[in-house]
Amino acid sequence: MIASVLPTYNRAPLAFVKGAGSWLEAADGRRFLDMGAGIAVNALGHSNPDLVATLTEQAGKLWHVSNLYQIPEQEALADKLVAESFADTVFFTNSGTEAAELAIKMARKYWYEKGQPERIEIITFEGAFHGRSTGAIAAAGSEKMVKGFGPLMPGFTHLKWGDHDALRAALTDKTAAVMIEPIQGEGGIRVVPDQCLKGLRDLCDETGALLIFDEVQCGVGRTGKLFAHEWAGVTPDIMMVAKGIGGGFPLGAVLATEEAASGMVAGSHGSTYGGNPLGCAVGGKVLDIVADPAFLDQVNARAGFMRQKLEALVAAHPATFEAVRGQGLMLGLKCTCAPADVVNAAYAQNLLTVPAADNVLRLLPALNISEADLAEAVARLDAAATQLEQG
Repeated sequence: MIASVLPTYNRAPLAFVKGAGSWLEAADGRRFLDMGAGIAVNALGHSNPDLVATLTEQAGKLWHVSNLYQIPEQEALADKLVAESFADTVFFTNSGTEAAELAIKMARKYWYEKGQPERIEIITFEGAFHGRSTGAIAAAGSEKMVKGFGPLMPGFTHLKWGDHDALRAALTDKTAAVMIEPIQGEGGIRVVPDQCLKGLRDLCDETGALLIFDEVQCGVGRTGKLFAHEWAGVTPDIMMVAKGIGGGFPLGAVLATEEAASGMVAGSHGSTYGGNPLGCAVGGKVLDIVADPAFLDQVNARAGFMRQKLEALVAAHPATFEAVRGQGLMLGLKCTCAPADVVNAAYAQNLLTVPAADNVLRLLPALNISEADLAEAVARLDAAATQLEQG
């Protein structure tokens, strides 16, 4: 008999009732150290007092009016994002998947309005994850994502990750855009080298193709800069963000230049809930905190501390771990076994982690996690690895 909650997840037998900072309390009273942060969502930890106060204040005033009217909180957050990024304009969504859908539409509509409707092809890369809508799975193209869900949306060219020759050959007069994650999350914490992002920007400039960055997981301070692409010194034409921008409240956005967004006019896109006063009030507070250079300096300091600890962990457990991957506080441990085995062993140590492809264990803690909690997390990973190695 099917469960009342559609069984599309293999859920761990854990139910949490409250949280504070980087710690969660289960229904049975056990305390867990959270190194997943709701898959990079709780950027400022659980029950952050600043976010609680902001949400509570806004909830007492106004929740929802729809985008039929001006929304001051939405305009304020858009102004902040424009001021802190390459973008000239922002559309708010409720999720990264919705942001991906708009990014795809925006790129194709741009060329349609330019009188080149044949430019519909969007180049994406093996290992990508852009969401689970029909458009987003067509963009990713992996068998795991698309099997059984055909017919798929056409107009995507899938390339091997890191194949520069194939990329150059694939860029034609039919190419609308190239869409890429500066760091693949679900794909196994694979970082696109700075020189490759620069080369990609140059290729798009040469051919006119739009460049779309998916920073749903790697953006909003996760790498030690507000947006991951800043490390390479390049900018996209369109960018998707979500996860951390709401600090736990469902919120996403598409950021774009005026030129890239020029095809999106009144009636070309919409959202009933997107950009509501509640979400945008919280998002505004998140951005106030995370965009502060002093906060980002702290993220980088914590990231350096954590990476040093993880490198020592890998050296101590070569039978379980092969290498450390990632940037900032978006780190991965390449495992010699299935990462699910390490996840389960970590549960026994009251530690929460996240599996990914390519035998990688993801570590995505709150950006304001303490060094003491990071050290404790690595100590528990050490105990989990010892447990695995002893059988």
